[in-house]
Amino acid sequence: MKSYREELWFDTKTRRAYLNITPQIDAAVKKSGVQEGLVLVNAMHITASVYINDDEQGLLRDYDDFLERLAPQEAVYRHNDTGEDNGDAHLKRQIMGREVVVAITGGKLDLGPWEQIFYGEFDGRRRKRVLVKVIGE
Repeated sequence: MKSYREELWFDTKTRRAYLNITPQIDAAVKKSGVQEGLVLVNAMHITASVYINDDEQGLLRDYDDFLERLAPQEAVYRHNDTGEDNGDAHLKRQIMGREVVVAITGGKLDLGPWEQIFYGEFDGRRRKRVLVKVIGE
């Protein structure tokens, strides 16, 4: 069995951002040489997420509005008593999830017709990483 590891780094200019990282994941799968297996894509920071959905601008704005209603940035959070200002970002990450696992078939990501892999940033303006781990034959 083969194993391949790569890190992707992101530094968004805004506090919240939704980046389609499918091309970077596809490139990592190609570099791995794995034809049949799995790829784990994992946000390595507690205020960021990796998730799968459609790359449609209205939907991305809907996500942002939905998350802001559930965990408003300006709300009072006990976490912020520590001197931080990102209590909302931790909650948004919990809602959107930490990682995704995608099948690899014939050397390609085995995604549904509209599925894309996204990096969700909820407390940006600093450098953060995503782990890509490919395993298989």
